[in-house]
Amino acid sequence: MAEVKLFSGENSAYLAEKIASNYGEQLSDVTINRFSDGEMQPIINQSVRGTYVFFIQSTFPPADNMLELLLMIDSAKRASANYITAVIPYFGYARQDRKDKARVPISAKLISNILQAAGADRVVTMDLHAEQIQGFFDIPVDHLKSEAIFMPYLATQNMENVIFASPDVGGVKRARAYSKHFEKNLVICDKERRIANQVAAMTVIGDVKGFDVILVDDMVDTAGTLCKAAEVLMAEGAKSVRAICTHPILSGPAFERIDASVIERVYVTDTIPLKQISDKLTVLSCADLFAKAIRNTHEYRSIAALFMDGM
Repeated sequence: MAEVKLFSGENSAYLAEKIASNYGEQLSDVTINRFSDGEMQPIINQSVRGTYVFFIQSTFPPADNMLELLLMIDSAKRASANYITAVIPYFGYARQDRKDKARVPISAKLISNILQAAGADRVVTMDLHAEQIQGFFDIPVDHLKSEAIFMPYLATQNMENVIFASPDVGGVKRARAYSKHFEKNLVICDKERRIANQVAAMTVIGDVKGFDVILVDDMVDTAGTLCKAAEVLMAEGAKSVRAICTHPILSGPAFERIDASVIERVYVTDTIPLKQISDKLTVLSCADLFAKAIRNTHEYRSIAALFMDGM
C-alpha cells in the first residue's frame, strides 16, 4: 500500500497537528514562500511520488487559505503524487449553493470545479451547509457528520428534560438526527430575513415550556439568528437554552452577542480557530474523527461507519 503524507496549510496547522498526532504520523514539510507583493509559492520539501497525499486546510477567510490549498494540490499533482485528498474541515463559500436571486454566483459549484481542476482526487469535509453540494463534484466526497463528536459528549450530560430545536426550517434534518437519537421532541424556529445576517422576525413551532432547549446548527457567523432564537425560546417558556454549532465563524459582533445573550453555552468544534475566548463557548475537537477518516480512506474502509452509529 502506498505511503501516506500529511500536509497542512499555514492557518490550519493548529488542527492539522492534532489530526496527525491522532493518526500517528508527523506532518510532512511544506514551505510557503511569499514574493514581496504577497503572492504565494508552496514548496513541498520531500518526495511525494507515488504516495497518498492529504492536504489539511479549512477554507475560512481570507481567500488566501483557499488559494494556498489549490497551489499545494497543484504542486503534488506535478510531483507525481499517486492520490490527492483535500481535507477541508470547514468548506468555505458553501452558503452560496443555488441561484436565489438574479445575477449572483453559485459559489459552492465554482469552488468544487476549481478543486478538481487543481488536481484533487477526493474531498473530505464535515457538515456542509447543504448536503447537495456533494453533487457539485465529479470526484468522491466524504461528508463527515459532527454528530459523531457532539452526541457522545451530550450523552455524558443530563438529558432528562431536554428538547431539541432547529433555528430555521432548513436545519430541521440536522436537528431531527439529535431528537431521534436521544428520543426527544423537536421544535422549529421559523425565521424571516430581509437582508443577509439580519433576522426580521421569528416564530417557534412547537411547545418548549419548561424544557431545556438545545439549538442545533451547522455554523454560527454573526450569532444574530442563534441569539434571536434563544430569546424567542425563553419568551415561550423554555427553562434554558444551549446550542450546538459545528463551525465557529464568529464574525462581527458575534462574541459580544453571545456573551450578552440568554444562551447558557455554545458547543463548537475546532474546524476554525477562535478569534477570542468566551466563557460561554466549549470547543470539542474534530481531530480524531478526521484522523480516522484519513486512515479509512487510505485503507479502503467505510467512512460512514465512523458516524452512522451515532445517528
